[in-house]
Amino acid sequence: MITARILSLIIGYVCGLLETSYIYGKMKNTDIREHGSGNAGTTNALRTFGIAGGIITLLGDVLKSVAAICIAYGLFHGSYPGAAHLLMMYAGLGAILGHNFPFYLKFKGGKGIACTAGFIVAFCPLMIPVCLIAFIGVVAYTRYVSLGSLVVVSLFYLQLLLFGNMGLLYGSAKYLNEMYLLGAVIVILAVVRHRGNIVKLKNGTENKISFHKKGKEENNA
Repeated sequence: MITARILSLIIGYVCGLLETSYIYGKMKNTDIREHGSGNAGTTNALRTFGIAGGIITLLGDVLKSVAAICIAYGLFHGSYPGAAHLLMMYAGLGAILGHNFPFYLKFKGGKGIACTAGFIVAFCPLMIPVCLIAFIGVVAYTRYVSLGSLVVVSLFYLQLLLFGNMGLLYGSAKYLNEMYLLGAVIVILAVVRHRGNIVKLKNGTENKISFHKKGKEENNA
């Protein structure tokens, strides 16, 4: 199982290294790290490349997490059927780490929210409705994407605890505490990567996203 854990994490990290916004920018002879917030994520891609670039980045970052989890599941669920969700979590965490800290970009990537969304989609689709409704509601009401993102990761963790206690996660109950720990790491990563946004939210200086015209957008995703 130790080998399966490590390999799942590595598979995730390798998938996470596919920085969609950076690759898309290179195709247009643009380094996204030199524009906007300098963040290789969805919102900065939207700001720098427009709607098409933003959508492509979002889909790419979501799908690489999904791919990592599917690969890990396909490789190990037969040998470790009781640890399916645990190994999926290792793969998802690896994808987020690869996205946030790509070695070939000097460990300066995105903030991992789209990757986390992809992780939720593949890991436990039952979590999607609450997370999606909360994100849309918070962003529509406050226009703070960063706040919506932090609410989503918090709700993910609460649902992880709830579903684990209800027996809705596939696998042996003996891995639950380890899964809760991995979930906490995912939440901590999101908070740490958004620490600048959190300070701005507290100070009332965080930029709001505009739904009507191009303007100041958040340094997020």
